[in-house]
Amino acid sequence: MANCAHCGEEIIGDLFKCNKCGYYYCARHKEPINHDCNVIIESLRLEQSPSEPQTYVPPPQVIHVSHEQTYQQTDTPGVIRGTTDGSYTWYRRESQIPVGAFDPDSGIKFKGILLAHKSELFHFIVGVSLIFFIGLLTFFNQQLIIMGYGWAIFMLAGFYATAFLFHELGHRQVAIHFGLQTKFRLLTFGMLLTVTGVVFGLYSLISNGSTFPSLALPGAVVVLGLSTIDRTTGLCKAAGPTVNLVYGTILFIISFIIPTYPLNLFICYAANLNFMLGTFNMIPIGILDGQNIWKWNKKVYIMLCGLLLVLLITTYLFIYLPTSPYII
Repeated sequence: MANCAHCGEEIIGDLFKCNKCGYYYCARHKEPINHDCNVIIESLRLEQSPSEPQTYVPPPQVIHVSHEQTYQQTDTPGVIRGTTDGSYTWYRRESQIPVGAFDPDSGIKFKGILLAHKSELFHFIVGVSLIFFIGLLTFFNQQLIIMGYGWAIFMLAGFYATAFLFHELGHRQVAIHFGLQTKFRLLTFGMLLTVTGVVFGLYSLISNGSTFPSLALPGAVVVLGLSTIDRTTGLCKAAGPTVNLVYGTILFIISFIIPTYPLNLFICYAANLNFMLGTFNMIPIGILDGQNIWKWNKKVYIMLCGLLLVLLITTYLFIYLPTSPYII
């Protein structure tokens, strides 16, 4: 029996041959739009004309983030499905990724990435600044200002931004350790969501109306060369939540060392934010980190997810219970 050239599953029943790319698909992926026909045709064209500029066509990413990653090598020659950090899917053999793929003069066009010619530092500054600003909108509380704790709003926004920054740097540095090409990049669709969240947040603040949820996903780390769910992919994925676990644990310990109230309470809240971000990314669905960690090593997944969840619940209880050790 033949396998579907898109999902790799054995085809039971009728075979569907695409008239455009010439490959066979299952009933679920028979339509050109469902098996990314245009990308496959482009890949074949690159094999015949390697001198032409390469174009990567990623699907739009909605949340950070980071993620479903699938590797399928069927009996169809020349098509190997690999992914980047899980946010983007590249239909390329690893050998086809040139050195310096992120350089502006490489000739490679990255669709879905905003201002791709700008430096990584520029992308980081814009992304983290937007996260910080959304943090200000999220933690703004008139009561804190009246009580003289207005500084806490800026402190929590800073911890919110660094939780996002360190998470992404975790993915990035592990990828560099394995010799993979990687950059943090602003995402066109993600920036649209983020700016929309900022606008609604400002409107809620000015009008004193209902609070709108602020979606914050200006960008993500893009990794080239991950082609299968193995130790390299698993460690790249686990790096983000692990950084949040370590960062949050350090803040949690510091909250007990500092005797000043409510500073210790706010630092515990910052630890809670890290555990919340890490736990959310461990959900094994969609493009989140947990999807690939679970496929790679279930023991690592259970251990990492368990630690994050326990610390998330613990910090939540310490913050909100009447018997909180931070309340004097």
